[in-house]
Amino acid sequence: MKIISLNKGWLALYYPIIFGFYLCCLPVMARTPLPKSIIQQYTITGTVRDGQGVLPSVTISVAGKSTATITDYQGKYSITATAADILVFSFVGYTTLNIPIAGRTVVSVHLQEDATQLQEVKINAGYYSVKESERTGSIGRITAKNIEKQPVTNVLATMQGRIAGVSIVQDSGSPGGAFSIKIRGTNSLRADGNQPLYIIDGVPYSSETIGSIATSGTAPTLTSPLNSINPQDIESIEVLKDADATAIYGSRGANGVVLITTKKGKAGETRFSINSSSSFGTVGETPKLMNTKQYLAMRQLAFDNDGVSTYPSYAYDVNGTWSPERNTDWQKKLIGGTAKIHNLQASVSGGSRRTQYLLSGNYRTETTVFPGDFKYTKGSAHFSMNHTSEDERFKLTLSGNYTSQNNSQPAIDLTAVSRTLAPNAPELYDENGNLNWENGTWNNPLAGLDSEFESRINDLVANTVFSYRFLPNLEFKTSFGFTDLHNNESRTQPSTMYNPSYGLGSEFSALSSNFTNRNSWIVEPQLNYNTTIRKGKFAVLLGSTLQNQRTERLFQNGFGFASNRLIHDLASASIKTVDLSDVTIYKYQALFARLNYNWDTRYILNITGRRDGSSRFGPGKQFATFGAVGGAWLFSNEAFLKDNTVLSFGKLRSSYGITGNDQIGDYQFLDTYVSSGNNYQGTIGLQPVRLFNPEFGWESNKKFEVALETGFLEDRIFLTSAYYLNRSSNQLVGIPLPGTTGYSSLYANLDATVENSGLEFTLRTINFSREHFEWTTNFNISINRNKLISFPGLESSTYANTYVVGQPINIMKLYHYIAMNPTTGIYQFEDVNGDGTISSIADRHTLANLSPRYFGGLENQFQYKGVQLNFLFQFVKQEAFGALPGVPGTGVNQLASVSDSAAQQPYTAGSNGAIINAYYRYGLSDGAVQDASYIRLKNISLTYDLPFKVGDRLRCQLYWQGQNLLTFTNYTNGDPEFKFGGYLPPLKVNAVGVKLTF
Repeated sequence: MKIISLNKGWLALYYPIIFGFYLCCLPVMARTPLPKSIIQQYTITGTVRDGQGVLPSVTISVAGKSTATITDYQGKYSITATAADILVFSFVGYTTLNIPIAGRTVVSVHLQEDATQLQEVKINAGYYSVKESERTGSIGRITAKNIEKQPVTNVLATMQGRIAGVSIVQDSGSPGGAFSIKIRGTNSLRADGNQPLYIIDGVPYSSETIGSIATSGTAPTLTSPLNSINPQDIESIEVLKDADATAIYGSRGANGVVLITTKKGKAGETRFSINSSSSFGTVGETPKLMNTKQYLAMRQLAFDNDGVSTYPSYAYDVNGTWSPERNTDWQKKLIGGTAKIHNLQASVSGGSRRTQYLLSGNYRTETTVFPGDFKYTKGSAHFSMNHTSEDERFKLTLSGNYTSQNNSQPAIDLTAVSRTLAPNAPELYDENGNLNWENGTWNNPLAGLDSEFESRINDLVANTVFSYRFLPNLEFKTSFGFTDLHNNESRTQPSTMYNPSYGLGSEFSALSSNFTNRNSWIVEPQLNYNTTIRKGKFAVLLGSTLQNQRTERLFQNGFGFASNRLIHDLASASIKTVDLSDVTIYKYQALFARLNYNWDTRYILNITGRRDGSSRFGPGKQFATFGAVGGAWLFSNEAFLKDNTVLSFGKLRSSYGITGNDQIGDYQFLDTYVSSGNNYQGTIGLQPVRLFNPEFGWESNKKFEVALETGFLEDRIFLTSAYYLNRSSNQLVGIPLPGTTGYSSLYANLDATVENSGLEFTLRTINFSREHFEWTTNFNISINRNKLISFPGLESSTYANTYVVGQPINIMKLYHYIAMNPTTGIYQFEDVNGDGTISSIADRHTLANLSPRYFGGLENQFQYKGVQLNFLFQFVKQEAFGALPGVPGTGVNQLASVSDSAAQQPYTAGSNGAIINAYYRYGLSDGAVQDASYIRLKNISLTYDLPFKVGDRLRCQLYWQGQNLLTFTNYTNGDPEFKFGGYLPPLKVNAVGVKLTF
């Protein structure tokens, strides 16, 4: 409320008039009291909504008075006012409304999103938060509104197609399958050196795989711990990309940072929420294969080409042993099932203005599309509490997430065999319901399901944050984080998975087990200082990090069991081996600082620095300094643009900095020994596996970015354009050594430099916004170019056949396919060196870049009264190898297109070596590379708010959600996202559910 100060001279001039008016009107005023209806206080109630439903935490105040309140979780409020008062409804990101009470006791409103106000939303930047309009770094963000509309179980799946510069690919459609992520390309020559840093509520969360090759399940990757994070508990995900945003994390942020913030309680009445859904998943894109008629015609022609007139006894598919009348779609039989997914989420929350709490639980079960009784179950609990003292100096935050997973799956993926098995192969079961081996003429694929993968993971992430404000502009804060992960997984190979004709008993059964325990603690004290000098605002952050991580691993094998019923009991194995038994400790410490200066909300400078220390390097190399500087110019706040009606927001920002990388594993620089397992004169000896390298040091990643952010027509159209250039040098790789040294490689720094450059565009438009109808669109596209800038001595190194200077690091060297020989019909390839012989080293000079050329997503959101419709299209431009199941004419099925023999080299049943060699060369040539670009309806969500209410507080929502529903592509080898070929692709999922809030 403004207080108007009257000038004494002015008062002296008008004092007689005021006094006279007062004397004349006083009798009348005394005889005419104000109506009771105007001065009497009433309790005004109502509900505040937006396009998504009820809106909690909206501030409602009485204009001109100090009376104010906020809405609860149901969007309801209660406030005392008179009939003549005006209520003011305000919330960040929404247009403020001034509503006269006009004698009513119930005033409900609908707030409209204000695109201009969205720039005032504070986003999480890790150790600090910053207004969207004032950030100098590159930060992508999605919120619970995006996450809750997706029927997924992995946190990375929620970001696919939604954040520019972030490429995410699903590694397997099996339950619990992992995802791969790259933020602005591939920086390191090591495949495991490109992972970002994950932070959950301020606690670093290790994404290092926790499995082993021997015990991994049906996925092509090892077990990922990221499945422990429940997407339904996440409030927001921020992805830090450039140096300005990531440098404060030092070496840990070299490949980007993924900040995960879980949900917190809010002030208001106690609120209960129950969300239950059932989903159904099926395999989406599958290649079209030959039917029996096409297949047998191919096989018969192959034997004719080989000059074989009498089919051999082992050719059961064509010699009459198997019925030529059978025609089985093995893809439908083996991977054509329906995965049933059930998810239940419940929560209770509430609290006072000083203390808020949230407790939630989740239980999820998921079966698989493979035949058999396999199930993945996951249960989780999440707790959060916030408290603020009466004087608002002391603040306390507690958060904890506990997850328990139990995954029982087949250890063998049937996808590959479903695409290669002859369509006239025998029935799976005999007339007695037993597995059919057709007198030993085939290997029944269902027998492989007896090989089981079991994984039990228990994971805890907890954090406590204390803060105390000593002075109005000086605050001390410290966080204490703890993680504890226990993984127990095994893989069995019972003798029953083999053809009985082999005569293998339980003495050939095997068990592989892996126990991994990983726990860590972290302490991060911080000091924040803020001050204002005239038009300038200073913010200083000083902090320290102390982190310790301990990992215990035990990999064991057992062979030969008295009975397959004892296969899970390692003690019952006749032969036992220990592949690995170790304990590693990783210690990390750092000092970091940030200085931010904001002059008149026009010129912003952000400087960050970090001194890192890592136990993964040798003496003299353990410490390094990293830092960055970022600047922004909010030119829309300049005087010459103040009255501009078209440009509502304009910001030019840029950053440059250096980060490091220590993602190399523990003790890589030391002389390392393991037990040989060999007994010599009663003693088990040791064998060396690593050489000492005192020069082993940090990778260095230099990052530059410049970006332009513009908003038009009150930010109804908002465009962000960014260009980045990153160079990673001093690469940490294993240098191969001759076998005579006794070592396979020496870990060292290579003087090689990898460059990633690219463009990112993000566009947000508010197409229509009215009280009952809203339509918004979000679009992003990313273009990345990867290049090996330098590699001294590459030609003479063992990497000469892997990398080429000036080309991407994930290229493949291929033969150049010319055409089919017009005389023989056999594939021909370019003889690069002209020696008359095609060799794998000298003639593989054609380069294929299989990285995406560009990728992105297009999302539309519609809302009409109680109905919400959201859908996201994901698109990728890329190339990949086509289907190469085996030589056409041999006993493996082929794509239906291969039945056109004129387009293929001659079929062979296996005796024509020239054709076979040409086929495999073709698989390593540019002729096998095809367009694998696609546009996919990645996600769709339809939600309906029931218009009726049961009681005063119950809200009921019905919804349908879909994932991977439609794919438009020319790729012939199944799913274009998933190019491994032999593993289960991502599933097409439909989910229906109900959410109750009361």
